[in-house]
Formats: sequence, C-alpha cells, structure tokens
Amino acid sequence: MMKIEILGAGCAKCKALDKNVKQAVKELGIKAEIRKVEDMMKIMEYGIMGTPALVVNGKVKSVGKLLDVATIKKLLV
Repeated sequence: MMKIEILGAGCAKCKALDKNVKQAVKELGIKAEIRKVEDMMKIMEYGIMGTPALVVNGKVKSVGKLLDVATIKKLLV
C-alpha cells in the first residue's frame, strides 16, 4: 500500500492539496494511506522550507505548490 503524506499547517493550500490527493487516488483506483502532517517538527524532519508538501513513500515529491489532480496522478504512477 502506498503511503502519502501532506505536510502543512492547515492553510487553504494544504487543505486543497489534501482534497486533490484524495481525488487522484480515487481516480487511479489505488490503495493508499493518506495522512496530513501538521506538526512543524515532523515537517522539518523532511528538510523542507515551504508548504504544502507532498511526500510519497517517504520521498518528497513537491514543495510549496498546490498541485492539481492530473499532476498528482503522474507522481503516483
């Protein structure tokens, strides 16, 4: 099962990224554990300086951008 984390403190872009990730996973029909990470200490462990960020299976795929559903799908396959 794929593990997806959305890193961010709960801003509007972070919430929108969470929604887009869930839509992309649904459209692809894949099994994934999707988790929002709002703890700044945990976010800093990834070494990123901007949010929202998208982490897939422990690898940072995007930082500081609100990705659309199509772009997220490309990152997940």
